[in-house]
Amino acid sequence: MITVVLVHWNQPERCATTIEAFGSQRDDLRITVVDNGSERSARRALQAVIERSPHDVELVSLGANRGFGPAANVGLRRFLAAPASEAGEWVAVAPHDAIPQPGALDLLVALAESVPGVGLASADVGDGHVPHVDPYFGGMTRPAAQDSGFELADYVHGTLLLARRACLDDVGLFDEAFFAYCEEADLGLRAAERGWVVGLAHGARVVNPGMRSGSPVADYLMHRNTLHLVRRWFGRYHAFVRLLIGISQLGRGLVQPSSRAWMFSARGRFWGLVDFLRGRDGPPPAHLVRRGHEEIVRLGDEGRPGTASIDPVTGEASAVPAIGGGVRLR
Repeated sequence: MITVVLVHWNQPERCATTIEAFGSQRDDLRITVVDNGSERSARRALQAVIERSPHDVELVSLGANRGFGPAANVGLRRFLAAPASEAGEWVAVAPHDAIPQPGALDLLVALAESVPGVGLASADVGDGHVPHVDPYFGGMTRPAAQDSGFELADYVHGTLLLARRACLDDVGLFDEAFFAYCEEADLGLRAAERGWVVGLAHGARVVNPGMRSGSPVADYLMHRNTLHLVRRWFGRYHAFVRLLIGISQLGRGLVQPSSRAWMFSARGRFWGLVDFLRGRDGPPPAHLVRRGHEEIVRLGDEGRPGTASIDPVTGEASAVPAIGGGVRLR
């Protein structure tokens, strides 16, 4: 038995496809869909999808957008509260538009169980990189050292991650202070600190739709949370250097518009840096959220929260599937 937690926001059609993709992976599967404060019409459509599904699916409606990590934690707590005989020893977490390829879930579990002490494992997004944490740039990726089997990594990405029950009991769940972005890196570091093995399962492929343009909220969360992550795990000096880099990139983007990549938002980035200095965490400030339809957490038409990377040389952002909030080593 395996439990799958899907975090949904305003995309019932895509969630229906994801439910079917997971449900067809194996028979002994329980799916918990956590609706993150969708609009009424989307929530009703999602309820209809679940009622029609031939798979074992339950819906938990939160009534408000709490962020990816907090919403995932709702499903994870339900998993931990149920006995292992009913919910299994492993739980997978994904957004509503992650599509595991045939056999991916079985391979992910098999590779995780092939290495002693694995507590967290990522599926393979096919980019040839594995998650890595840099003391200045936070969550990032590095080139993979192998193309098959289980490879050690610093954390698990959120397009599709697998967690062992005993690991979550030991290290806890996502830190809800992050709201979105960098929570996977923090969880991976906590697991490693407690002696759990963290890695990526090559060949256990998962895909999701690409990403579109960034937003003030996305830029805000990515930069604020990266600074919090660096400060927490590497100390004041590293956070100060990262802050100076962020200020430099903000100034360059303002005076040289041609250097801006899709993620750049002067307003979002400025307030992200300011709120880090203020010690603010949790949801983004209301003044960055557009009336009615701003994407507080990017779970709509684009990929998983935290899927951007920042080039440490140019400061430009690029789309790196499923990796949360840092830089990419070439």
